[in-house]
Amino acid sequence: MNTSLINHPCTVCCRPTSMWCSRCQGAWYCTPEHLQSDWPRHRRECVPINTQQPQYPAMIATPPPAQAELVSVSALLFMPHEERSRIITVQCRPQGAISQGICPSPLVQEYFPESIPATIILTQGLNGEPLRFPLHIWYCPTSLQRGSPINRAIYRITNGHASKPWCGPVVVLKFNGSRRQGYSDAGSNDLPALSAYFLAYK
Repeated sequence: MNTSLINHPCTVCCRPTSMWCSRCQGAWYCTPEHLQSDWPRHRRECVPINTQQPQYPAMIATPPPAQAELVSVSALLFMPHEERSRIITVQCRPQGAISQGICPSPLVQEYFPESIPATIILTQGLNGEPLRFPLHIWYCPTSLQRGSPINRAIYRITNGHASKPWCGPVVVLKFNGSRRQGYSDAGSNDLPALSAYFLAYK
């Protein structure tokens, strides 16, 4: 079989490739670097094949299971059943080399048991002024579409004046600059911009 004729999309960038993970032979990557960067996610689903197969030249050797060191940042958590937001610590997994300027991936799924969270990037604060440090809002689209449960912490910071109540959990991280290449600690000084956003939500 001519493996060069096999063109599957790379798991990371979707470019056509004929190289795959040599351990499970079920995930496709166009470069060893893409396998390395996707390994923290792929390792959870990577099951070695049971039979001995000959090594094909198009295989990429599976990297060792070393994990990149996680980065911790403070974030704001708005839970529907809580009256106030609170500051939590969120672990972020680096994506690629620091010199590449790729923002780390926050590990926030535990706060969203109903569905995969969606995100909004808030770049404007009060009176439409640009935020020097944009806010990254993670929310549950299922709760928002269903209209329940109403988030009491957000209801409180808007004094109940929002035209449409926000529903479900919300986690807010703060970017470390307008280029959005990393996160810095979020805190109570970010509440006015968030309040303005939630008041304007329709």
